[in-house]
Amino acid sequence: MKENPSRYDNDDLKELLKRYQNLRTGLYNSFLDEESFEKIIDYFDDVEELPQALEAVELGVEQFPFSSALLIKKADLMIATRKYNEALHVLEKAELLDSSDINLYILKTDAYLALDQQDKAVVILQEALQHFDGVERIELLLELADVYDDYEEFDKIFDCLKLILEEDPNNEEALYKICFWTDFTGRNEESIRLHQKIIDEYPYNELAWFNLAASFQGLKLYEKAIDAYKYAIAIDEKFDYAYRNMGDAFIRLRKFKDAIEALEKVIELSRPEDVIFEAIAHCYDKLSNYGQARIYYRKASHLNSDDSKLYYKLACTYLNEGNWQGAVKYLETAIRIHPNQPEYNLAMGECKMELKEYRDAIQNFSNVVRVRPKNVTSWEALIRCLYNANFFEEALEQVQSAISVTGDKPIFIFYESTIYFALGKSKQGLLQLEKAMSKAPKLLKKMVELNPSILQYQSVVDVIARYKKNKRF
Repeated sequence: MKENPSRYDNDDLKELLKRYQNLRTGLYNSFLDEESFEKIIDYFDDVEELPQALEAVELGVEQFPFSSALLIKKADLMIATRKYNEALHVLEKAELLDSSDINLYILKTDAYLALDQQDKAVVILQEALQHFDGVERIELLLELADVYDDYEEFDKIFDCLKLILEEDPNNEEALYKICFWTDFTGRNEESIRLHQKIIDEYPYNELAWFNLAASFQGLKLYEKAIDAYKYAIAIDEKFDYAYRNMGDAFIRLRKFKDAIEALEKVIELSRPEDVIFEAIAHCYDKLSNYGQARIYYRKASHLNSDDSKLYYKLACTYLNEGNWQGAVKYLETAIRIHPNQPEYNLAMGECKMELKEYRDAIQNFSNVVRVRPKNVTSWEALIRCLYNANFFEEALEQVQSAISVTGDKPIFIFYESTIYFALGKSKQGLLQLEKAMSKAPKLLKKMVELNPSILQYQSVVDVIARYKKNKRF
């Protein structure tokens, strides 16, 4: 119930306060009317002098015991000082004198919420809705929506906002709020019908167009969403959130050039944000323009230097170009922030393996296996690294562990066969090859990738030929 203290005329206020002090100290012939008391109470409340405001309201009520306005102000101050039950008692008195003041119901609601009695707050507001219309009814509906928020009755929040917009289609507060609650509750179809009706009546309501677009986007109807965002932007060319959401819709449609154009408009219209820079970088990444992607990932990382994911994505742009040393630099930063992140260690292991720094690579792959013991890709990477480093005995141990942990996956049987051949144990190698071919012959290519020279073994070629003849590929 506070107002701006600058509303007072200084001379009038000084005179009013002087008369109040005279009355307070009992000077002869001092008098203040009801409205003057209200102004004095509001002034002390505005400047956050609550003890003086309470003293003034007590004096005012003493002078005008049948003033519902002063009793309501007293209750408001009691709530501010956490005297909730006393405030409710005062409000009951005020209601007997005048039940038409909307603040009566709002303050009761505040008191019941503070006492954690949301059900009573709801009843108060629902009853009050029967007695008010117009602006006051909308204020009550907004208050009720806040109560339902505290009560976690999220669908009822949407219902309140919908009622407001049916009565006042241009209510900005309701238009802003219903966009969030539509997404939260998933009531996109209802939102579309509501906002289409608003737009039919008020075609230049940019918030209605935005909400319509967001609802289409919630249903993954991205083309329709983009069209609606374009209408919002046509009405308000500086509507940065419309450009932002439109950029996301273009990304979903894999229209990365259009997404970049929309997102660059966001940067032009609002303060820089790491998520926008990251989204632009992602688009350039998808367009294989890795140099531009790096520029925007770096901009994002400057704004959010603790986000290890950005350094990982920077590294991936170098990985895509085969620049292993460039990738290592950023992976080191990412791993320093989150040492046990599997993706980072996996990528670092691949870089180190390509750079023939096998011991470092083995350490990285081992970290991944430790964190994700049932993940096939992690074991594959570790075994490939050990094989490429010519650590065949250790590779054999790890492949047998992988078979045990992951449930006898055929890929590891192929790897086991390859390792036996590398160890000169061709008999065991052929036995494992037969076993692997009987389970998943299409995975033979993984074995050949690990060691292309395996096809120089006539016995291996014979086994493969037999399965080809049986058409098991």
